[in-house]
Amino acid sequence: MTDETESLMLDILRAVRGDIARIERKVDEHTVRLGRIEVALAGLHRDVAHHDEGWAEQSVRLDRLCASFERLERRLELS
Repeated sequence: MTDETESLMLDILRAVRGDIARIERKVDEHTVRLGRIEVALAGLHRDVAHHDEGWAEQSVRLDRLCASFERLERRLELS
């Protein structure tokens, strides 16, 4: 190979290395961002579970209140 050809090959290889390094940095950046999204999504799932738990508690309380109200109506002979 001539010196000119070798020099051209080295320049191309350096450019390819630079491109690969940029791609690796982007992949690392996206990996971090994806991790943050996963953490945020897990937080949302937790929040939804807490809300569902609250709704279930309210439903139980309402059922008890309805049962008490029905007993009261029967005692007062309203129904």
